[in-house]
Amino acid sequence: MSRKRTRLSGPEALAQAYAAVDHAPLVEKLGVELSDDLLRLALTHRSFANENGSLPNNERLEFLGDAVLGLSVAGQLYQQYPERPESDISKMRASIVSRYGLADIARAINLGPHILLGRGEQSTDGANKDSILADTTEALLGAIYLEHGFHTARDVVLRLFRQKIDHATAQGRHQDWKTTLQERVSHRRLGLVTYQTTTSGPEHELHFFADAIVAGRIFGKGEGTNKKLAEQAAAHQAFSRLRGDINELLATLPKVDSES
Repeated sequence: MSRKRTRLSGPEALAQAYAAVDHAPLVEKLGVELSDDLLRLALTHRSFANENGSLPNNERLEFLGDAVLGLSVAGQLYQQYPERPESDISKMRASIVSRYGLADIARAINLGPHILLGRGEQSTDGANKDSILADTTEALLGAIYLEHGFHTARDVVLRLFRQKIDHATAQGRHQDWKTTLQERVSHRRLGLVTYQTTTSGPEHELHFFADAIVAGRIFGKGEGTNKKLAEQAAAHQAFSRLRGDINELLATLPKVDSES
């Protein structure tokens, strides 16, 4: 008589998946110890959490790590480049802490194999997606901040990002189109750029669509696997369009639905 296989509970599945990978090489590259509880949480992507009974995921740590990263890089740029104007160091920071910049660091420390992903993300090579790598890197920085405080977390940031900071330029490899667009819009006295974002797909595989709105018109549309990427794509398209005659553009572009 065959026995039914007992389905693991969410916490059991998490413990098993976490224990299946040796995380010591990752911890060594980070240069600081982390408790298993915090490291496990930092590595738990929402796709894994959702597939195993809505476990806690790393998004709150990601939020915290984003703040630690931004302040650490901004402070270093301010000190390291005293002759550069604010407009330059702002663009330099944006390039360094961009999703692409974070994904570069994640690959350098071989983060991908350590991330706990759901079956859907595993089947689409989620461990190599820029968005997932970047978000998990921020979550790790958030965990380091909680366990060791800001000064240690900043030291980790500056060590991991040293080469990027030393070679930072105002025109990064991956341009911040939202900032570039706002500068052009301000120069042409068209007010502030706003963005409207919608999503489609299941919760664990959302796809994002964004409109870049200038002077009440939709100047650009973009899409991506997260809100930031969709808005950057929309800003890029809008920036290209703003090279033309503004009055002619306003007459041809669709107005924003006032109810949206």
